[in-house]
Amino acid sequence: MSYLSEYQLSLTDPEAFWAEKARELPWCTFPPKILSQDDNKAWRWFEGGKTNTAWLALDRHVEAGRGDNVALIYDSPVTGQVRKFTYAELTDQVARVAGGLKALGVSKGDRVVVYMPMIPEAAVAMLACARIGAVHSVVFGGFAAPELATRIDDATPSVILCASCGIEGSNVIAYKPLVDEAISLARHKVSNVVLLQRPECRADMHAPRDLDWHDWEASAEPAGWVELDAWDPLYILYTSGTTGKPKGVVRDHGGHAVALNYSMGAIYGVDVGDVFWAASDVGWVVGHSYIVYGPLIKGCTSILFEGKPVRTPDAGAYWRVIAEHRVKSFFVAPTAFRAIKKEDPDCALKAGYDISSLKYQFVAGERLDSPTYHWLEAHLQIPVIDHWWQTETGWSICANMAGVELMETRPGSPTLPVPGYDLRILDEQGAELGANQEGAVVLKEPLPPGSLPTVWGDHDRYISSYWSEYPGFYLTGDGGYRDEDGYVYIMGRIDDVINVAGHRLSTGELEEVVADHPAIAECAVIGIHDEDRGQVPLGLLVLKDGSNITADTLYAELVQMVRNSVGAFANFKQAIVVSRLPKTRSGKILRQVLRKMVDGEPYTVPSTIDDPVVLDEVREALAKQ
Repeated sequence: MSYLSEYQLSLTDPEAFWAEKARELPWCTFPPKILSQDDNKAWRWFEGGKTNTAWLALDRHVEAGRGDNVALIYDSPVTGQVRKFTYAELTDQVARVAGGLKALGVSKGDRVVVYMPMIPEAAVAMLACARIGAVHSVVFGGFAAPELATRIDDATPSVILCASCGIEGSNVIAYKPLVDEAISLARHKVSNVVLLQRPECRADMHAPRDLDWHDWEASAEPAGWVELDAWDPLYILYTSGTTGKPKGVVRDHGGHAVALNYSMGAIYGVDVGDVFWAASDVGWVVGHSYIVYGPLIKGCTSILFEGKPVRTPDAGAYWRVIAEHRVKSFFVAPTAFRAIKKEDPDCALKAGYDISSLKYQFVAGERLDSPTYHWLEAHLQIPVIDHWWQTETGWSICANMAGVELMETRPGSPTLPVPGYDLRILDEQGAELGANQEGAVVLKEPLPPGSLPTVWGDHDRYISSYWSEYPGFYLTGDGGYRDEDGYVYIMGRIDDVINVAGHRLSTGELEEVVADHPAIAECAVIGIHDEDRGQVPLGLLVLKDGSNITADTLYAELVQMVRNSVGAFANFKQAIVVSRLPKTRSGKILRQVLRKMVDGEPYTVPSTIDDPVVLDEVREALAKQ
């Protein structure tokens, strides 16, 4: 089936389309209703269907004779380990941990917080919860105690599963003191903490609350999987909200499994036995969808990588993993490749590895700038596929679908909407805009399977955050446009649009121009207050290693480039060179923090910041400007 026919069917007859995709998976009971609404009037998929995500990801492959296939490869350059787990081995360990949870009184519907680094036990913990119908909430390992406490109070877990530490490059980060502090700060009291002691940092135990993971698992009676309703919650994953209180995105068992199974083949072009690698973290949605659940449901081998794109040990780390494990499809954020490009501009380290297994290179999580796209295209000579999605959707909204029909790739665009997503561009009054007109990117109801049906414990917030601005349409919060062929261009968050003397400009558009300068490794453009024009753009620039251009020459050339590409009205006249850009651990640049810092407004440094020192360096550079 062509992309166009697949996409059109998904919109004209969504029930028939998704019923067909649902039949690609086994069910305990096939859903009698494909699309319906719940008591909150939220659209839901597969009402009455009975299944279990852990069974789909593990047991059913063993039952089909694939138990000896490798399910998970743990590759940890920071500890010097590579471990492989077959489907049978992973199923057995998940069953024991599930039994350990049952012994602590955890049952269907109870919440369990998982606070772990990129180690196999993190995936085991998630699958063990799914096995017995508990709802897991993975919190990014190393999150500050107050942020963890907020999530404890919202999810009200009975158990926390954690590790003694995480390893970030050469730094060992103790987790247990953060857990202890969070528990003391939280109003909700947790009954038990199960602690995995890592040799790099052993933690203090507090009896009788704290249990040693190895002893607990070893003494547990293996638990079988339980039959669950398609609508039963699988997990809660918190994402930033405008109020400062994170929103708990809820994912269900049925729709989530169908969507991810479909996406593995249709988008990523992989099938049973293929090796798939998403270089992310289990604390983010990518780790949920494409390290743990998606690949295992499909029957692939998934790689769980504990390391960095550079300095573990060098900028060839990714090529080593791809070559060693014969990765077919690879997915990572563009910021990782910018880090590699900065240290190895000519991609010389790749020559030492045979990466012929790699057929598709996927990027997402932030805008793929044209220079990075062209660098990847030149050095990999395989399809470089940008795709766009959100924590809320759980899988791609837009993508070039490797398993359906590869379309022409256009730099700066994640190509076309994925089947199931009726994407529109609207103006502030809700009118649909034509080609090449920038507005709010929205999705017409109903959203496809896998998307969030509510916010944990606060459905009113779900409505106000996503559905109130344009009734009948889900507000993505991103701005963008479609070209004359329907290709989608995401230009950044709606509040990243700046207004210069009445001209609305996307910071993403300006960044595209600035990033094209041969001396620039990475950049960010923010809108700062200006007495005369309302706002003007300010560029923060990271130079490539070895660049010897003077600041005055660089600034003059950038001003001219923006004038030539955007226009003089953009008023791009200010830029500073910094050593690094402040980012979250998932690679997002802290644009709003930077803007408030420059404008002298109060701001809060998020707990997800990768390195607080970078923000101090930028603050000093701004002060000298």
